[in-house]
Amino acid sequence: MDSAALLAEIPRLRRYARALLVGDHMAADDLVQDTLERAWLRLAQWRPGGDLRAWLFSIMHNLRVDQLRRPGVKASSMEDDDIEVPTRATQNDYLEVRDLESALARLPDEQRAVLLLVALEEMSYEEVAKALSIPMGTVMSRLARGRERLRLILDGRLPTTNLRVVR
Repeated sequence: MDSAALLAEIPRLRRYARALLVGDHMAADDLVQDTLERAWLRLAQWRPGGDLRAWLFSIMHNLRVDQLRRPGVKASSMEDDDIEVPTRATQNDYLEVRDLESALARLPDEQRAVLLLVALEEMSYEEVAKALSIPMGTVMSRLARGRERLRLILDGRLPTTNLRVVR
């Protein structure tokens, strides 16, 4: 594998990281950088002929799991004026994107990761299973549950749980 192949995957990694870390573009860019750094350092573990994209997404997934296990200090940008935020054509489009972003943020991390890899990155179930190190059946069930929960959230019918506090 050469550096050009690695660089060609950056837009996909960035898109997935930004969707995974809804609304936090700085953290998403940091995650992409950490993913590329780890991939470069562990280039010897790369199997020629393997799926580079799945390997990189697997590294990113593992880094994200590590981040969730040990929350760190959150940094914020001091130069927000320099950032140009893309805008949608109409106010209605903006509201729909905002609602979708909010609904994605309310999904459990496991469901959101699978949903984004399948829907946004157009990865096959097999590729997702390999990237997340889970069985393909788990991919399918998380995807089905994630889609249904997203549909309910967007319809304003957030599923309620029937759990009771037991003392």
